[in-house]
Amino acid sequence: MAQIVNMPVTPRPRDTLGRPLHDLRISVMDRCNFRCPYCMPKETFHEHYRFLKSSERLSFEEIARLTRVFVELGVRKVRLTGGEPLLRPNLPELVGELTAIEGVQDVALTTNAVLLAQHAAQLKANGLQRITVSLDSLDPDIFRQMSGGFAERDRVLEGIQAALDAGLAPIKINAVVERGLNDHTALDLVERFRGTPVIVRFIEYMDVGNRNHWSLDRVVPSRELLERISARWPLHPVEENYRGEVAERYAFDDGAGEIGFISSVTHPFCGACTRARLSSEGVLYTCLFATHGTDLRAPLRSGASDDELRTLIFDTWRQRGDRYSEQRATLSSREHALRKIEMYYIGG
Repeated sequence: MAQIVNMPVTPRPRDTLGRPLHDLRISVMDRCNFRCPYCMPKETFHEHYRFLKSSERLSFEEIARLTRVFVELGVRKVRLTGGEPLLRPNLPELVGELTAIEGVQDVALTTNAVLLAQHAAQLKANGLQRITVSLDSLDPDIFRQMSGGFAERDRVLEGIQAALDAGLAPIKINAVVERGLNDHTALDLVERFRGTPVIVRFIEYMDVGNRNHWSLDRVVPSRELLERISARWPLHPVEENYRGEVAERYAFDDGAGEIGFISSVTHPFCGACTRARLSSEGVLYTCLFATHGTDLRAPLRSGASDDELRTLIFDTWRQRGDRYSEQRATLSSREHALRKIEMYYIGG
């Protein structure tokens, strides 16, 4: 009979509020082929803007190595983001490397879907399980305005269909809702995807970064949208899939699927946040609204061992006390003005 060996268990860090490390969002590309005003306004991110050089971004080998260390510390879910991640050459290869890591239970991708049609089948073949598509409106003119005029809506819809054909389902659509801009088109999105494997999720307009001119009066509370939608298609709440799920879920009474609401402004969920974010140049951030991060690329490229990297990540997470969304209403104007990391840099 084979001898049972008790392998040492790596301690799992908890932050100052007792939150474990469970999810890792990896930005693989700081560039994007959109210029959404709430994320990468084109007056700032113009043709002469200096993005990272290829050598400054983490290589696939470095990303995979760091992911293995994060998994040892408790990460089970990995999401690839950008910028636009499909601008990174050979991305399906990275997906294959990450899905092969023992302990990784789920690898997902967030994309604007403009390039998805040509990559969906290969991403699926390399082990990708889920895709989230950013799509703020089906109205061609509003879509063009909210994407900075850099793409056509139909290419996004073609990408969604290609993902469905490849077996990447359910697909989630994230729509950022801004009052007076696209809130009147929310029901169009619901109607288009009702009865399909596509789940539409509405996101309250957030004050991410420093360049999107956010103000509270442009936020459409999720409760208001829920009332509008349920008046046309009756809904009932659905239990969360897992502790810390960011979206509140509602199913149609007639069985035609579900929708979701991500309410960071009116109903913050900081208390259950288990997400770490890794920028494309290897900086670890512990919050979407962070003002600073921990550089992992420098020690990685200076010959740090896995034990040293593990200790650095462990200590960073253990000191984490972020709960910006819960504090937003009580922050002073000076605190609001602190330079936060931009969303394009670490994903949403």
